[in-house]
Amino acid sequence: MADTSPILADDEPGRIARTLLLPYLNHAATMLEEGYASRADIDAGMRFGCGYPVGPLALVDELGARTVVDGLQELHARTNDPVHAPAPLLVGLAERGETLAGSGADEAATPQLRHEIRSVGVVGTGTMASGIVEVFAKAGYDVVYVGRSEEKTAGVLAAVTKNLDKAVAKGRLDEDGKAEVLGRLSGSSEREALAGADLVVEAIAEDLDVKLQLFADLDRICKPGAILATTTSSLSIARCAEATSRPEDVIGMHFFNPAPLMKLVEVVTTEKTSADVDETVRALCLNVGKHPVSCGDRAGFIVNALLFPYLNDAVRLVDAGEAEMGQVDEAMTRAGLPMGPFVLLDVVGNDVSLAIENSLVEAFGHDGWQPAAGLVKAVEEGRLGRKTGAGFHSY
Repeated sequence: MADTSPILADDEPGRIARTLLLPYLNHAATMLEEGYASRADIDAGMRFGCGYPVGPLALVDELGARTVVDGLQELHARTNDPVHAPAPLLVGLAERGETLAGSGADEAATPQLRHEIRSVGVVGTGTMASGIVEVFAKAGYDVVYVGRSEEKTAGVLAAVTKNLDKAVAKGRLDEDGKAEVLGRLSGSSEREALAGADLVVEAIAEDLDVKLQLFADLDRICKPGAILATTTSSLSIARCAEATSRPEDVIGMHFFNPAPLMKLVEVVTTEKTSADVDETVRALCLNVGKHPVSCGDRAGFIVNALLFPYLNDAVRLVDAGEAEMGQVDEAMTRAGLPMGPFVLLDVVGNDVSLAIENSLVEAFGHDGWQPAAGLVKAVEEGRLGRKTGAGFHSY
């Protein structure tokens, strides 16, 4: 059960929390109503992807649909913003006095491996790629990782070794276990080393042209039936699939950073991804200790599409002089979130946040999601967050 009292409180923090959370809940309800993702996956996405104590649709039930609808109608009357108009799904629940949990939606069966996965290839040598290498190797899979040079691939080995050494120091792993994990790894600067992999996960730069070239190369190199996955968080998976002669084998596996620690993987299918590939990837996520959620190929997937409009709304609230930044951060942590929106923006990087917000506007066209002036200004002034020592806060 969620503690809804801070959200419903008749005080300034409660007002701030409602102003920011109600549109977020509305968006989640719209996502469900459109059939983009299931109730369970939307809630799991925000719990495992953002560390929220409760998912948005479960929170709707805790607050009550009538409370949410009334709050949204009040907000919509003030702003006249279409994104604040209550979703028909919520209105119906409120009128019938029903909850989402009682709506009778069936949960999906446990996925099974429909393709044999023994060896995994990873393309990339950055933090995400190194983390994915570690995840699969620790789960017992042979992993070949490919980078642009021997120096880059050596960096992957060093990163994995460092993490394993930490696990040994904390008593979570012994030296024999460490040796077994490292024994499953092989690095190469030649993509041809991926020829025998059953699954190849791409984790290179977020540049569509670069990814298209890579997928065309993987199509040439990889054996028939190999699954080709991308970890992109913002680019079209369908476009990557079009660069191959096997679009049915292409899928998204959006790991969250750091991959060894974060449990969520958004499994993203295109209209051409085969059902067997989709089910296999979801089953594989469970095998490596991750929680898969299913969604379609559109901007933001589940987590970013719900998170970043909320973060943008927080900046707009301060821009409008309706609250101070510290008040907003404090109100949202009091409401149960792991950190305030301005702290989180600085962790993510304000430049990254601005790019994601722009991609959401481009995809959905909501004027209410246009990047807040304060966010744009922070980026223009080079206040990108923790990585530059200053963002909305100073570090």
